[in-house]
Amino acid sequence: MSKEPPFFNIKIAIKEIRKNGIRQWLIEEMTESFIEARKGKLTTYNEHKFEIHWIENITKLVDSILDRTYKPGASTTFIVHDPKDREIFAAPFSDRNVHHLLYRISVAWWDKIFIKNSYSCRPEKGTYYGILQAWSMARSATNNFSEKAYIMKMDISNYFMSLPRKELYKTIRRGLYRQFKEYLSIPEGYELFKICDFLWYQIIMDDPVEHCVRRGDKREWTNLAPGKSLLDQPPDTGIAIGNVTSQLASNAYLDSFDKYVHCQLGYKYYGRYVDDFFIIVKESDLKFALDDVKRIREYLKKEKKLTLHPKKFSVCRVDQGFAFLGARIYPHCIIPADRLQKKIKLTLHQLRNEEISNERIISFLGMTKNLNATTLMRRLFKNYDLDFRLYQEFRLLNNDDKKKTRNANDIVADLRKSHWNDTKKDAEELAKEKKEKEQMNDSKNTETDKNQNPEEEKKKNR
Repeated sequence: MSKEPPFFNIKIAIKEIRKNGIRQWLIEEMTESFIEARKGKLTTYNEHKFEIHWIENITKLVDSILDRTYKPGASTTFIVHDPKDREIFAAPFSDRNVHHLLYRISVAWWDKIFIKNSYSCRPEKGTYYGILQAWSMARSATNNFSEKAYIMKMDISNYFMSLPRKELYKTIRRGLYRQFKEYLSIPEGYELFKICDFLWYQIIMDDPVEHCVRRGDKREWTNLAPGKSLLDQPPDTGIAIGNVTSQLASNAYLDSFDKYVHCQLGYKYYGRYVDDFFIIVKESDLKFALDDVKRIREYLKKEKKLTLHPKKFSVCRVDQGFAFLGARIYPHCIIPADRLQKKIKLTLHQLRNEEISNERIISFLGMTKNLNATTLMRRLFKNYDLDFRLYQEFRLLNNDDKKKTRNANDIVADLRKSHWNDTKKDAEELAKEKKEKEQMNDSKNTETDKNQNPEEEKKKNR
């Protein structure tokens, strides 16, 4: 589950602006955003470059915002293979500070607006919460799995690549206006609203393709599936996936769709994570639900300018198990799905070869922490010569325990050592066996020489 960010209160912000001025307040808030933006980026060149003169860089960034000259910098684009090819647009580190500032200001207000069963990019929610909610709804729809029910799973085609930027900005601006509506008559509140409005416009309407820097071989882009690259999209269409503002804005854009399905069409058992969503219905309601798929498709096309993926629509019985957010959900257990199992195997293989960071190891192990994966992980740890007891210790970690003496990084470090020690032991044992064989061969050769030359041996003994 994602952690709750520092609470943003407009009243407190206005008091501080009155006391210290908008510039000083913005510098302090940008510093907090800088601390957030550094997480997970401490080993990158751009973070180091910004951090060397971070006070000066933050001051320049704040001044460019106040005089409305701020513009997002050139992104770096590259292809990752995890497990299938995906295009990534990485924003400059200075822009990441702005992203985190907007996220901290807006996320708490939007979180109150969203329906309960929208799981992406929300405090105290996330993939595991979504998995538990899907299981809970399946249980409720089937009366504790004693009756038949069906789950319809759907997907929006090329969601981030197809988002219309102008419509997305209108959605965010409407929400921003509602957030600041009570304070627009106050000069400090109005100024803060205008700053946020200006920054949201710059971030959303920015074309990441313009002036982008490609990293890697251009031929890698030819392997991407149709519609999976921003480079091929029409003007004013598509946003970068990885930014926190993109996650929040994309969630806000589908908020009206969530309420259309949940409230207007009346589906109680509905849930969505980014562009994947499901509807669970009783057997008697399946026919009506299939008819409503047409209405859902028309709503997305007309109101949101998006397309329901024609090939990623499936219907199956709930009691036979279904996949959602990397897990396969059964009535009495939740296990890692096939794709997650492949990722875990790849993670352990990379751990053995020292080709993966601690953060990624912790991320993938954390995905299995609350699932029924003990048997699977015991087998995989045995196959890769890793100490399974360390995984058991990892599962028992409590992030809220302030008295704990060991954290996840300590356990991962021990995992690396255990593999290294096992490798060292294996090498020592092989060397020892090799030495013993050589000694045995030498002794055999000596005995053979004795048998072949008995007279010379007698002379030597005399």
